[in-house]
Amino acid sequence: MKGRKLRHRLTALLLAFAMIFTAVAVQPNCDAFAATKVKTPVATHGRLSVKGADLVDAKGKKFQLRGISTHGINWDVGYPYVNKAAFKTLRDDWGVNAVRLAMYTSEYNGYCAGGSKAALRNQIYKGVKYATDLGMYVIIDWHILSDGNPMTQVAEARRFFATMAKKYKKQKNIIYEICNEPNGCDWKIVKRYASQVIKVIRKYDKKAIVVVGTPTWSQLGSDGTHNEVADNPNPIKGYKNIMYSLHFYANEWSHNQYLPAKLAYARKKGIAVIVTEFGMSAASGDGGISKAYTGKWLTRLNKANVSYFCWSLSNKNESCSLLSSKTKKTSRWKTTELSAAGRYIRAKYRARKKALGSRA
Repeated sequence: MKGRKLRHRLTALLLAFAMIFTAVAVQPNCDAFAATKVKTPVATHGRLSVKGADLVDAKGKKFQLRGISTHGINWDVGYPYVNKAAFKTLRDDWGVNAVRLAMYTSEYNGYCAGGSKAALRNQIYKGVKYATDLGMYVIIDWHILSDGNPMTQVAEARRFFATMAKKYKKQKNIIYEICNEPNGCDWKIVKRYASQVIKVIRKYDKKAIVVVGTPTWSQLGSDGTHNEVADNPNPIKGYKNIMYSLHFYANEWSHNQYLPAKLAYARKKGIAVIVTEFGMSAASGDGGISKAYTGKWLTRLNKANVSYFCWSLSNKNESCSLLSSKTKKTSRWKTTELSAAGRYIRAKYRARKKALGSRA
């Protein structure tokens, strides 16, 4: 009897030790899981707004978007990268806090050029959902280019943005870019277009940031020396949270020669500027890349708290693409699978996030 009781006691003790050991062994894994939870950009900073020439977060503190733009989501060099794993890679590995969904309007298979409107809207819906799930900001980009004059497609733009604003009016992370790169038209025409489209958006979404493209190819004026956007007080009257786009390509002589002064002038005049597209190459997207001028631009933009989005998340065989043309993966890229531009931008974005720390 005594031996049997002793064996039972020993068995109970061993079982108790085993349970304690298991609990202790499992605990670090639970802690590790908790530690992997990411405080997302949107959870940290909330709804963005415009204050003077600056973008600010929900607490009124200056905030900078570090974004990546897709290539055209109506083409196979763009839409494969509209996936959650890709956006998560950009957020967690690159230090990106926003994505831009570029939807061409008049190019091949574009929204106003024979493309399936329903399919393209669905691509936007998916991209917005992935960004939202990951707590990232997202630009819905009406990517006019060859159409030049935004009034060409104003009726379609009104319908499109009415649909988007109805759908996303309660979300905090949506930014509407209503005309990518107006060209071949003056600021008066762009203003007329913008006033119509913003009115539609504001009917449903009262607070979201709206980005207005500027002449010429979003260079804040008709040529290197003109500043008609900044020289026009209250360029788009009657609305809040409006920003104006500046695009540059770092290996383009005229962009480096004229645009820095135009940016500084616009901000001095109280104009909120956002760089919704830049590249390391020439404006064609190809040829050599300039690390030197890209570095100067990023330093300038960081100092001024100006947000920026790099073109483009693609493996298209051109120098501005951020992925190597040999890369088939659509997420979780190794540095060896990036292009020269991709490796440079990833390093710069990571460094910027680290420098900002809790403010990133």
